[in-house]
Amino acid sequence: MVKVRLARVGTKKTPIYRVVVTDSRSPRDGKHLEMIGLYDPRAKDAAKSLVLDRDRLAHWQKTGALLSEEVSNLVKRHPAPAAS
Repeated sequence: MVKVRLARVGTKKTPIYRVVVTDSRSPRDGKHLEMIGLYDPRAKDAAKSLVLDRDRLAHWQKTGALLSEEVSNLVKRHPAPAAS
């Protein structure tokens, strides 16, 4: 099963997470199919804490990928910017 989940990068006490598409059996920080975004929980500007390629996310969801609980919460909390 393909999942969209977080993979931790960064140093000790300064976590940054990649939003990755991966096989559910692979380890958290292991091999992934595609990196579609970054999440920085320590960012001062809330708008910049989640950078996500929403087109690729929609593509993977159409192909049957499931969002992890945390990624689902992040997407809900950070709506897409309005098109001008």
